Amino acid sequence: MDKTKIAKGAGWTLFLDRDGVINTRLIDDYVKSIDEFEFIEGSVEAIAQFTHWFDTIVVVTNQQGIGKDLMSEEDLSDIHAVMLEGIEKEGGRIDAIYHCPMLKHEKSNCRKPNPAMGYQAKADFPEIDFTRSVMIGDSISDMEFGAALGMINVFITPEPLKFDQNLTQWQAISLVSAASILQEKMT
Repeated sequence: MDKTKIAKGAGWTLFLDRDGVINTRLIDDYVKSIDEFEFIEGSVEAIAQFTHWFDTIVVVTNQQGIGKDLMSEEDLSDIHAVMLEGIEKEGGRIDAIYHCPMLKHEKSNCRKPNPAMGYQAKADFPEIDFTRSVMIGDSISDMEFGAALGMINVFITPEPLKFDQNLTQWQAISLVSAASILQEKMT
């Protein structure tokens, strides 16, 4: 597949990381409550654009704050309800959210970069074709997750970095700039 062109719709799926992509990442901490959840400027509008371009949009997020007993599954569910409400209010959509509560040292298959959340999404949405999918994330583990499944990767980072083109096809400073890149690459 030519990893420089994406056809709008046509069976394409978007995978999004959450913290640092959709909402502000708390340095050395976790978003543990609704009060700590804050959309990154422009992210909701970008997701509204993606709604017109992708057949399926899912969030895949490591949430070891649950494994550390800093928050509960119910807390996470409440946060995601607020996130979905804000996205839907602006005309966007997220079709599903997958999370892994396991601790990093537990080496769980569900934690990115491992692919279990991708396979879970495919089980729920059998039409997903990983070679017709885009992963947008802000960590190397997000890029490794996407690469392991054969996706096109967009790395969100404010720093101009030299990156491995086998791991990451494009680099953006925000979800808004990722949307601009994808719009330019769409046919």
